[in-house]
Amino acid sequence: MTQNSHFHWYAVYTRSCHEDKVDRLLKTKSIHTFLPRIEVWSKRKDRKKKIHKALFPGYLFVNEIGDRNQYLEILKTPGVVRMLGDKNGPMSIPDTQIESIKKILESRTASTIFPYLRKGQKVRVTNGPLQGCEGIILDLKKRDRLIVSIDLLQRAVSVELNGADVEWL
Repeated sequence: MTQNSHFHWYAVYTRSCHEDKVDRLLKTKSIHTFLPRIEVWSKRKDRKKKIHKALFPGYLFVNEIGDRNQYLEILKTPGVVRMLGDKNGPMSIPDTQIESIKKILESRTASTIFPYLRKGQKVRVTNGPLQGCEGIILDLKKRDRLIVSIDLLQRAVSVELNGADVEWL
């Protein structure tokens, strides 16, 4: 585990929808955590409701792993799948990246959970009239627009979609 004055945070991958539980359990073990959350509208059948949702579903961050025992305590926590890293151990995240996330959240600037997308990636449309259609990203335009090729009758139809309306496969 590398210790550097500019790299103190580590990403913890959790079971689906267990971020809050893991966050609570790690805090009872006196481990400093950061679970970034944003307020979003949740669509129900009969109403819309504002809810707080994890900015990075399935992930939270822990600060400064003191020693191997603390690292093992994190891994033994119910709901923890693993810590992100390689064969040498967990990989650290620069403080500057965590501070940037905190500043964005504190500013209350409209934020959208946006999947990491790249050209050639297979995606499924999650909202709108094309919900359920699958395609391949042909091009990424501007900040939040992408063009997806959707095969219909063995022909490709190119449509422009909002990046927040797709999930990667």
